[in-house]
Amino acid sequence: MAVGCTCLSLLATGPAIASATVTAAAAAPRTTTAPTAAPGHYTGTLADGAAWIADVPDHWNGTVLLFSHGYGPLTAQDSPSPDSGTALLAAGYALAGSSFDPNGSWWALGSAERDQFQTLGAFRTAVGHPARVIAVGESMGGLVNAQIARDAHGRVDGALSLCGLVAGGIDLNDYQLAGEVVLATLLVPNAGLHLTGYSGPDDAAATAKTLTDAVVAAQQTPEGRARIALAAAILNLPAWAPGQNPPAPGDAAGAESQQEAWIVDGVLNFIVGGRVSIEQAAGGDSGSTAGLDWHGLLASSAHRDEVRDLYRTAGLNLNADLDALHAAPAYHADPAATRWMKQTSTAGQGLSTPLLDIHTIADQLVPVEQENAFAARVWAAGDGRLLRQAYVARQGHCNFTANEVVAGVQAVQQRIDTGRWGDTSAAGLTATQPAGTTAFVAYRPARLVDGS
Repeated sequence: MAVGCTCLSLLATGPAIASATVTAAAAAPRTTTAPTAAPGHYTGTLADGAAWIADVPDHWNGTVLLFSHGYGPLTAQDSPSPDSGTALLAAGYALAGSSFDPNGSWWALGSAERDQFQTLGAFRTAVGHPARVIAVGESMGGLVNAQIARDAHGRVDGALSLCGLVAGGIDLNDYQLAGEVVLATLLVPNAGLHLTGYSGPDDAAATAKTLTDAVVAAQQTPEGRARIALAAAILNLPAWAPGQNPPAPGDAAGAESQQEAWIVDGVLNFIVGGRVSIEQAAGGDSGSTAGLDWHGLLASSAHRDEVRDLYRTAGLNLNADLDALHAAPAYHADPAATRWMKQTSTAGQGLSTPLLDIHTIADQLVPVEQENAFAARVWAAGDGRLLRQAYVARQGHCNFTANEVVAGVQAVQQRIDTGRWGDTSAAGLTATQPAGTTAFVAYRPARLVDGS
C-alpha cells in the first residue's frame, strides 16, 4: 500500500494524525453482496507506462476506492495516508490507484483521469467486478476526482474529494501569480524578478528565496507587515498557522503574523516551484495579470479589513500601492498553454455522480475558498443536488485524521445505497465516528480571490 501526498512532506502542516478507530457497524456493508476475490496486493502497468496498485482486504465489502494522488512524484498510491489506508482496509474497502503517466510533469493532468479509469478496468480484470466504485482524490488528485465525478457516466457510483484543487489550474495560476506580483512590486521592486517562464527548478527556487527573504525583512516594519497582508489576501492565504490559536476577530496584527508564518514556512517555495511543473505540462504559462482590477481584487477578499487596518496603522496609502500594482508590467497568458489548461486542468463543471468534498478551513496550499468557487459552478450547471461539502477545523493542507476520511467514505456510500444524502453536516459526520477522532465544523468559505 503506497500512500501519501507529497505536498504534506514538503511543508509542515500541523499536528500528527492519529490512527483511526472504526466501529464494527461502520465497517459493515449496507446492501450488496461483496464479490469473491483473493485478498492481497496487486500491481500492474497501464498502456502509457503508468503503474497501478490495489489492495484487497480479507473480508472485502464489495466497494473499491479509486484513489487519485496529489501533486508530487509519479508513484502509484491507493490511499491518502498510511493511517487512512489501514483504517479503510480494516473497514472492508478495497483500494486502487495509479501513478499517472510517469514520463511527464508532476502536474499530470494530461493523463490522470484516463489513467484512473484504466486502473479501474485493470482492477476489474485482476480482482473482479466491485459492487460499488467510489472515486477518492486528494489535493491535485481532488481536481482529477472532480473530473471523474463529472465524466463518470456509470463507471463510478460516487466520489469523495479531500482538500481538492477543485477551482482548477487556471484560477490557481492567476491568483498565485497576482500574489507574487504584490510581493515583487512592493517589497523588492529593483530585484528584476521574473515570475513566469522559468528555465527550471533552480531558477524558480531562486525567485522563491528572494521573495521569502523579502517577507522576512519586511515583517520587521509596520509598512512591510501591511504589504505582506496585502499579498496574503491576494494569495487567499489563511490567517491560522500551525501551533497557534486562530486570531480573534478584528485582530489584524495577529492575522498577518500567522499569514507571514505560513510564507516563511515554505509556501512560496512550493507554489513557485510548482509553477515550473505546470509550465512544463502546458508548454507555457496560463497566468495573467493583464487588465486586473487590483482595487476590486482586494475588495473581494475576506481579509480586506485586515489589510486596510494595517495600512492605516503604518500610515501608508493603500490606493497608491494598488495603483502601483496596476502600473507594473503585466503578465500575459500564453494562448496555447491556456487552451491546454482549459482542456485538462479545470473541473467547472457539471456532475454525473454524487460528490462530497471535505476541506480543512486553514489550507495554505489549496485555500478552502476554492470550495466556494467550485460550488457556484456546480450549481450553475444544475447539479447542486449532487454536491455536498464539509469542513474540518484544522490548519494545514490535507491534514485529516483517518476517521475523517472514513466518515467521508461512509457518507458517500450511504448516498449510493439509498439514493439520497444522509446528514453530512458537521454534527452528522461527527456522530458516525468515535468521540474525539474528528474535528468537523459548520463553516461557509469566503469568496475565492481570483480576479473573476
